[in-house]
Amino acid sequence: MQTVKNTIAENIGGDYAHSLAPKDSQFSLDQVPDLSSKVAVVTGGSEGVGYGCTHTLLSKNISKLFIVSMSEDVAVDAIKAIREEMGEDAASKVEWIPCDLSDWKATAAVADRIASSTDRLDILICNAARGIMSSQQAPSNGVDRHMAVNHIGHSVLTSRLLPVLKKTADSGNKVRVVHLASNLHESAPKETKFESVEELNKDFGPNPQYGRTKLASILYARYLDEHLRGQHPNILVNATHPGIVDTAQTNKWIHEVYPLGGYGMSFFAKPLKKDILHGAVSTLFAATTTEQSGQYIAPPAIVEPGSQMSQDRDLRERLMKLTRELVKEKAGIELQDC
Repeated sequence: MQTVKNTIAENIGGDYAHSLAPKDSQFSLDQVPDLSSKVAVVTGGSEGVGYGCTHTLLSKNISKLFIVSMSEDVAVDAIKAIREEMGEDAASKVEWIPCDLSDWKATAAVADRIASSTDRLDILICNAARGIMSSQQAPSNGVDRHMAVNHIGHSVLTSRLLPVLKKTADSGNKVRVVHLASNLHESAPKETKFESVEELNKDFGPNPQYGRTKLASILYARYLDEHLRGQHPNILVNATHPGIVDTAQTNKWIHEVYPLGGYGMSFFAKPLKKDILHGAVSTLFAATTTEQSGQYIAPPAIVEPGSQMSQDRDLRERLMKLTRELVKEKAGIELQDC
């Protein structure tokens, strides 16, 4: 019975659904601690779950917040909403930096810009993603856009921010890095080996392509945990599942690949979806509160094992070997070893 309750808590609804989780796995945004003096980066922080994170961090007095996203119009509207709801002081803490994460050179430059403008970084939330869409829009680097954005772009960003993350942690502060994954990581192709760019570019269909990137998010979080924690125990790295959230992905972009079938998600499932604040709960638990690392955390704060592939150490080592090779070959960038 608790398994059924956990499934409901993890995937649908709001406060009531979250209340079905075991007592030791419950968490609400009211429990996010005061974040005065802390600095955060949120990719995709101007809409959807990312905005749920942004809004909450600001409401808890974050000192400085960098939003990394693509659309200027969306970012301007988000900052306007913050200004109107939370005041000029909150809005003044936000710095929006435009970036297409599939452009790895530009992503590295953005990370360097952030690192040069702050002497600390306490929270890194890697949320931005290409959703369940077709594989027809290949970026200039020749790698499937799902993987180029969702995993490799965030690997470049995280790698370039490691020095300031380490500095903050080694000064005695808890530093938390969160990579948004999804229960759809279980739909990753069973033959996934992360051995070549040809494998990444093989079109398995929208759900498996997306699911594979979310598998990569969990593997990367666990890779960082294993390789960082020995020398930098104050850095906590986790992956999270947000649940089924009422966002542009579940309302609009789903129709790009499922023109009619997408109505099952965009219309008929709408009463079951979480709003963006409830969709951000597990991520904010991982970003502000947990004392654990290397975990896969579902809403509200349920630790799940993830699929067998997500626990495969050899697979995550191959993933990061291929990631380093591609970034060096396509962008001339050396990813920093942990």
